[in-house]
Amino acid sequence: MKKITTFTLLLVSFIAVAQQETIDQKVNALLKKMTIEEKIGQLNQYTGDNQATGPITINPNKQTEIKQGLIGSMLNIIGTKYTRQYQELAMQSRLKIPLLFGQDVIHGYKTTFPIPLAEAASWDLAAIELAARVAATEASASGIHWTFAPMVDISRDPRWGRVMEGAGEDTYLGSQIAYARVKGFQGNKLGDLNSVMACVKHFAAYGAAVGGRDYNSVDMSERMLLETYLPPFKAALDAGAATFMNSFNDLNGIPATANEHLQRDILKGKWKFQGFVVSDWGSMGEMVAHGYSKNLKEAAYASITAGSDMDMESNAYRYNLAELVKDGRVSVDLIDDAVKRILRKKYELGLFDDPYRYSDEKRAEKVLNNPENRKAALEVAEKSIVLLKNENQTLPLSKNLKTIAFIGPMVKEYKANMGFWSVELPNVDYNKWVVSQWDGLQNKVGKNTKLLYAKGCEVEGDNKDGFAEAVATAKQADVVILSIGERHDMSGEAKSRSDLHIPGVQEDLVKAVMATGKPVVVLVNAGRPLVFNWTADNVPAIVYTWWLGTEAGNAIADVLFGDYNPSGKLPITFPREVGQIPIYYNHFSTGRPSVNENKVYKSAYIDLPTTPKFAFGYGLSYTKFDYTDLKLSSTKMNSNETIKVSFKLSNVGKVAGEEVVQLYLKDKFGSVVRPILELRDFQKVKLNAGESKTIEFIIDKEKLSFYNNKLEWTAEPGDFEVMIGASSADIKLKSNFELN
Repeated sequence: MKKITTFTLLLVSFIAVAQQETIDQKVNALLKKMTIEEKIGQLNQYTGDNQATGPITINPNKQTEIKQGLIGSMLNIIGTKYTRQYQELAMQSRLKIPLLFGQDVIHGYKTTFPIPLAEAASWDLAAIELAARVAATEASASGIHWTFAPMVDISRDPRWGRVMEGAGEDTYLGSQIAYARVKGFQGNKLGDLNSVMACVKHFAAYGAAVGGRDYNSVDMSERMLLETYLPPFKAALDAGAATFMNSFNDLNGIPATANEHLQRDILKGKWKFQGFVVSDWGSMGEMVAHGYSKNLKEAAYASITAGSDMDMESNAYRYNLAELVKDGRVSVDLIDDAVKRILRKKYELGLFDDPYRYSDEKRAEKVLNNPENRKAALEVAEKSIVLLKNENQTLPLSKNLKTIAFIGPMVKEYKANMGFWSVELPNVDYNKWVVSQWDGLQNKVGKNTKLLYAKGCEVEGDNKDGFAEAVATAKQADVVILSIGERHDMSGEAKSRSDLHIPGVQEDLVKAVMATGKPVVVLVNAGRPLVFNWTADNVPAIVYTWWLGTEAGNAIADVLFGDYNPSGKLPITFPREVGQIPIYYNHFSTGRPSVNENKVYKSAYIDLPTTPKFAFGYGLSYTKFDYTDLKLSSTKMNSNETIKVSFKLSNVGKVAGEEVVQLYLKDKFGSVVRPILELRDFQKVKLNAGESKTIEFIIDKEKLSFYNNKLEWTAEPGDFEVMIGASSADIKLKSNFELN
């Protein structure tokens, strides 16, 4: 049996190599037929004339240029009808090179899943992969070949609006999620009809924009870049990501689009990336505004030299590369390398065999209305909800309640539940497709329960005219549910905020309702961590619902009534005030650390604790878990050895639940200072009431390694502390070991 298995693996490997050789031969043969104008055309991407995720750019010559083979890719072309129409234009070109169709499929296509930051709160890699898999299935059935996701930027600053699009602040968690999402988007292999090319973005360090202001500069050490911000990109590459997108920011003075160190030295050099790199929207042209390039021609020169293969919407390559080649400043070899990378993906997708293979209207109709997709959306939404507070067992609610008051500006929203970066398809009635929170509650309660509604106030503004109705409504109820937060479009690209408090007078509404003396549950709808200190300190039950997508209302109702026991954990630290930002759990210590809030000549604020409001990894359950019996297989290890860490996890509550158990490590002394603790592994464990299970982790050299002061990836001998916790601030078990 072993011989058969080995032979099979060798045969599969041989076939894969042979197929790649065949594709490379086809690419080289086609390249020889191409004019310089046709080559440059493959490096040029235009948007459609509507459904844009960026500024709409109208080009009256677009169709003519496609027929001339001067455009290689389009984005924002929605649906099989239109992708087929544009592909038909490409088939009129001299060499009939098919177009690539890209789209921002960030957290779902027709079926919308939770925003990515919410998905990260699930800490459930299988669920995250499932969400991307469904999105890819729907998008590919609609003629899309390529999604501009996942975004894997690490961000420690929730002022940055695009924090909603990533996996939060932690490198390890972010790397695991990056891998899962690429696998979900690309499926078994490129070319399958339910697969889309992933595009890993934004390369690199975009999440560290100064002041949390979108598109801003980034300045950091090489060690910080290598150790904190690049690993999720490498994980995505290891998962087989087909493409990368560079970023808007400059990194240490060099715009990422023209950053040879990032794109040629690291990505295509050290990491041996074989796919292609696309610019972000207009980022080549923006290098003029950066003060880096004198004009668009110089921007084109800098970009192609640095390794940017495709120009999204700048027209820098379209109108300047040929002249740069003619002038002898750009080698044709650079052009050819970029073109080969793009053509190779078109062959892998099977577009040369059948340019219309993804534009099948009947398949689209079936896939986009598959009821299993909604079931997946509900599952992922439930897992993404984080229970922040639950005093006096306010939750779950009883299904025997006579009257429930549902109050707040989010209660009867429909499309808003899709969050930012959702795809809006024509001919979809989102008031029927998306489950509102009101509808979700109606679906859940029995005939004997009466639901009352009052809006109370708007998301923004200072109008309190609705407070009286809200208070009167609350007084009639057995329990009050308040749904507050930020608008769905207050987080996302170009949505940086300097003030992260709950907008408007919503917290005043909470105070007014709390004054009735009724039990109150607050739902916080947001795309980022918000500041809501009064609510956090005074309301008995708080549920962070993010933006949960198509099945938002049903998922929230399932959690409120205990049909799903919440298991989400925060993937990002929640500050007490904006003045603490950037705030993250795995910071360095200082020579004067603040211990127990002793602030006398310590690294502290005189007017605020240094601790967060809610810590990274934090989240409650309707049951209780005990951590006991920590054991290490050894207290010493050599670099070629491992240590097994085990402990007993017990569900000592009354209902089944899931716990995300987290392994943190601390390198006590090093050649460079090390974080106070670092997440190095985790497991999501489901236990029935009264059930116990032995949990095991393995510590190896890789988990102990870091970049030293010579930028060498190494593990240094010394003392380490292992910590098992329910969050970064709730360490249950500790022990020590030594690396020889």
